[in-house]
Amino acid sequence: MKKSNFYWLSFLLVTLFLGLILSSTRKNTSDLKQERPNILVILTDDMGYSDIGCFGSEIKTPHIDRLAYNGLRFTHFYNTGRCSPTRASLLTGLYPHQAGMGHLSTENHPMPGYAGDLSKNSVTMAEVFKNAGYTTFMTGKWHLAKDNDYDGDKSNWPMQRGFDRFFGTLNGSGSFFDPGTLTSGNTNIPPYKGFYYTSAISDTTVKYIRESPSNKPFFGYVAYTAAHWPLHAPADEVKKYKGFFDNGWDVLREQRFKRLKELGIIDDTYVLTDRGVSIPAWKDDPMKEWQIRRMEVYAAMIDVMDQGIGKIISALETKGVLDNTLIFYMHDNGGCAEPVGTDKMESALSEEQKILKPYTYDSPNPDKKQRYTREGNYIRMGKGVMPGPADTWTAYNEEWANVSNTPFRLYKQWVHEGGIASPLIIHWPKGIKTKGQLRPHPSHLIDIMATCLDITGIPYPNQFNENNIQPLEGKSLKPAFQNKSIDREYLFWEHGANRAIRVGDWKLVAKTSFNKTFSEADEDKWELYNLKDDPTERINLRDKFPDKAAAMINTYREKAFYTKALPWPWKPRK
Repeated sequence: MKKSNFYWLSFLLVTLFLGLILSSTRKNTSDLKQERPNILVILTDDMGYSDIGCFGSEIKTPHIDRLAYNGLRFTHFYNTGRCSPTRASLLTGLYPHQAGMGHLSTENHPMPGYAGDLSKNSVTMAEVFKNAGYTTFMTGKWHLAKDNDYDGDKSNWPMQRGFDRFFGTLNGSGSFFDPGTLTSGNTNIPPYKGFYYTSAISDTTVKYIRESPSNKPFFGYVAYTAAHWPLHAPADEVKKYKGFFDNGWDVLREQRFKRLKELGIIDDTYVLTDRGVSIPAWKDDPMKEWQIRRMEVYAAMIDVMDQGIGKIISALETKGVLDNTLIFYMHDNGGCAEPVGTDKMESALSEEQKILKPYTYDSPNPDKKQRYTREGNYIRMGKGVMPGPADTWTAYNEEWANVSNTPFRLYKQWVHEGGIASPLIIHWPKGIKTKGQLRPHPSHLIDIMATCLDITGIPYPNQFNENNIQPLEGKSLKPAFQNKSIDREYLFWEHGANRAIRVGDWKLVAKTSFNKTFSEADEDKWELYNLKDDPTERINLRDKFPDKAAAMINTYREKAFYTKALPWPWKPRK
């Protein structure tokens, strides 16, 4: 054989070999991309620990329960205690102050931890997964931008923070029949006649799933506003709960506590906390009909949401992707004790209020404070106003929030267990073979991104859009799928000067008065609990273990400065 022929043959063989290798690599890469699961994160608003069936509730949630009984339930999962901070932590994998959202998006402080705007030194899950080839969409409540003006700064709106498609509201609350800041993409839109926000979120999510490309995985974020005030629900849905709550809150808490034990979610170390000090015994409440109606509407709001989740599950099944869709379900804070629209009795309408003129459905809601409906009916508030219709604006208050948070004490805004404990359901048939099991692993919103990155193999960026990105705080929950431990140093909370840190079974916690009003003396009002022996925080051990308390106070202050929770942006009251 001539030398030239030999060299030519060798060249061909090497080229062929390299081609096979490259082809195999491309195939493996392609297969990897296709094997990556879809990710769907479902977040609800102002619901307590025991408000769904698989966590002890009498409210009908068969579709959420289906996810739980075919997946895993985490029984010691935590949120941040309030709307905006939770959403910031969930989407960034950081503590909320690190993401610029130490309080609410309506705040505007010079401290970076309380800017009220999502930090450019954080990266959202949508940004990370879009950059990795995922299709991304969001439906529901945003509440992460201080500028909601359509002519203003949109840099922290969903479409500018990684989402390909967005339908929902930018602000924190609003009418379920006619919400302000209703948005499609970056455009303010009107509701249609017969609009109900919860159903619209579900239906749009179904649409986005159906229209997602088959050759790409998707990341979807579904942020329901149910069951945040105002108490609004279709009348037919409210009727379904007639008689459910006639026995009142005292009996209902006992029943939920019993069911939680039967389900194995709590054990004999749990002791049901006392009724809130400002809550009367049910037998002594003078307005039982009104109280019952409030809880009937609240239950209907959750029921409609569950029906929508059922539609979403069906859409995933029809598309053939349910088995390889990693679904997370959780709540943004505990039950809400805010006395919205109920601080005084209903007053009669003025003559001016009686003659309001209706306006059409062809324009966006011009009235974010919702003073009247499009039909020209003035919004009614006060004790005795029967909630449900569009012309009412009330909350269910501490009486029923205490039921929602069974077996814990305190509520949304505080960082005792009642304010921050949430169900976590993870459903992923392809990746989680065990079904219906419980996981007691202490875990937090910051862990959701870390878990998704671990499962997909997508790296967390050090830089994004020319901004340095803070290190990820969360831990992957993937080991817990096999019931393995998660190595964690601490968990941290601060909201409105309510503050806590958990190290192992020990929790140090302090509360202020309602809504970030505190005195200088409050700074030393620490309580110490061993959650293994006392999971409902009844026995304060600070005096018994002063050295342990002192060490944890020092650790808290260290982590508070590290996470940007300190310095506080507000001054103590006089």
